[in-house]
Amino acid sequence: MNNRDQKLISWLFETNAVRVCPEKKPFWYTSGTIGPYYINTHFLYGSEQKANELLKIIDEEKTNVFKCPVTVLHLTWENYKKDPIYKGLIDETVGFIRENINLDEVGCISGGERRDWFFSLIIADILNKPHVTIYKDMASVISVKEQVDEINDLASQKVLHIADLITEASSYERAWIPAIKRLGGEIKWSVVVVDRMQGGGELLAKEGIQSFAMVNIDKGLFEGALNQGLIKKEQYDMVVNYLESPKESMKKFLLENPEFLENALNGDEKTKERAKLCIEKNIYGLK
Repeated sequence: MNNRDQKLISWLFETNAVRVCPEKKPFWYTSGTIGPYYINTHFLYGSEQKANELLKIIDEEKTNVFKCPVTVLHLTWENYKKDPIYKGLIDETVGFIRENINLDEVGCISGGERRDWFFSLIIADILNKPHVTIYKDMASVISVKEQVDEINDLASQKVLHIADLITEASSYERAWIPAIKRLGGEIKWSVVVVDRMQGGGELLAKEGIQSFAMVNIDKGLFEGALNQGLIKKEQYDMVVNYLESPKESMKKFLLENPEFLENALNGDEKTKERAKLCIEKNIYGLK
């Protein structure tokens, strides 16, 4: 494992961007399933609190499509100057892009609402590339530093999209790729901070997009965390079993720990709701 990987793993756990559950206490997910880890890539902004504060500002500003990119760029630069983890991540990502992509071929960099902007705007500025800010409704503006303009035609430019996270690439498929195509450009590269390894990279490959990730959510990540003393062996074992077989490993856990489901049904409202959903959908075939 190289020095970059070690730093990235350390930062992910230090900011709680990746959280692994205590032994025998998996997390409840919105879907009614359970699992041993949570991923919130935007916490790499420095902390959960700082990330949530930026999201709140974005939500307040995004109705003004021309002002929002300037506000976010200014705030991310301010944070870059103050937060060593965020600065380290941005510097490592910029270095990674320079090593893996011929920047002479990149016409502009894009980022989609909202969490992509934590990373895409400042990286575009550092690399001296125009930034296409894409909103969820596929409205887009183009900016260079604090100059933001309407955009009607990218004139066949090749685009590098920077995102916080890729799972199944549904946001790319639904909005980011069509938005750039509609403007006459083409996304040719994607760089994400975290790839959850759930098929997103494969989908992008079918679209002719080269997919890169700073970190993959795989056995190697958690092995690195174990070696750095960031998680315990029991946590590591639970995660590895889950990565190999998410449904079967959690079914086995529930059968061996029946009190877990009982406690969830008597827990807080959110936990109770997710536990009920698990039972109603018979997700793990326990009936």
